[in-house]
Amino acid sequence: MLSVGIVGLPNSGKSTLFNALVRSGATVAPYPFTTVEPNVGVVSIPDERLSKVAGLAGCERKVPADVRFIDIAGLVEGANKGEGLGNRFLAKIREVDAILHVVRAFESKTVAHVAGTVDPVRDAQLIETELRLSDLEVFDKALTKARREAKSGNKEAMERVEALEKLENILAEEEGFGLEEARKSHSEFAKDLGLLCLKPAILVLNVGEERNSKHEEEIQKWAHLRGIPFVIVNAEIEEEIGELPEEEELEYRSLLEMGQGSLGQILKMSYETLGLITFFSIDSGECKAWSIPAGSPAGVAAGRIHTDFERGFVKAEVVHYNDFLECGSFATAKEKGILLVEGRDYTVQDGDVIHFKFAL
Repeated sequence: MLSVGIVGLPNSGKSTLFNALVRSGATVAPYPFTTVEPNVGVVSIPDERLSKVAGLAGCERKVPADVRFIDIAGLVEGANKGEGLGNRFLAKIREVDAILHVVRAFESKTVAHVAGTVDPVRDAQLIETELRLSDLEVFDKALTKARREAKSGNKEAMERVEALEKLENILAEEEGFGLEEARKSHSEFAKDLGLLCLKPAILVLNVGEERNSKHEEEIQKWAHLRGIPFVIVNAEIEEEIGELPEEEELEYRSLLEMGQGSLGQILKMSYETLGLITFFSIDSGECKAWSIPAGSPAGVAAGRIHTDFERGFVKAEVVHYNDFLECGSFATAKEKGILLVEGRDYTVQDGDVIHFKFAL
């Protein structure tokens, strides 16, 4: 399962947001480094299509797709040199597939800011710098090795040196404006390096009840210049509401005119940032949504359900979501000639309803 790492400065509200997302009750305290070992939670992704497919198929049980969130301890200035257990925490970030960067915009008399004052752009820049400096250390070792191999005239090594030098120049820019382009054209030669700066990212501005429009405008501009999706959330309120029984939660959200807005946005953005799509399966009264990377073949999709399905793959019976809504079943879709019979190399589309045939 792909994962999203929640990062930021200590006391930025990372664990509070994690709790709001997964309702797991991770430890939250007003002092740094409470979260030494990462908190891990799996969160269901809301998808109205699941209910519609399940309803038409007469399924009693619905199982949504999900994403793993990992709450990683706060980074501090000098993390790339080991400050505040920085190397340990940076290593955890390298293991995730995308980053949820939480930046503090709330004032508090009880929760101290590690820098003494609230300044979202300064804090976001500090985290970006720590990730960038850590990446440059990785680059230094990779470039040294590639240059040594290139001296023998190895063409691939020479191409690797050229590609890595271009990325190194981008990472060396303190303003970080080239990171968006670097993410989009991530060199094949650098994929094995696990670069932090080039991981897909979302920026979350954690606000309080009293909001500062200047802070919000400045950090939104900062994120826009880097091509990073941006969302505003009051993590404390979301956590408190999430602890209520479902009926009370819905009533309270309605009273505050909150809806599922910010948390729903974060979940949707996380799913999209990871490059995931959803397909649906129906079996024994259960309708289940499965997440797979966009562009995955049917064989891989079958393996998400069970490894036996991939090993013994025979064929995939596929009905696109809109067609399934029209037909209501595989049988009707087959009668109308809408049902497709595909092999293991078929590229699964978002919303496909699939029944796999396999042989043991």
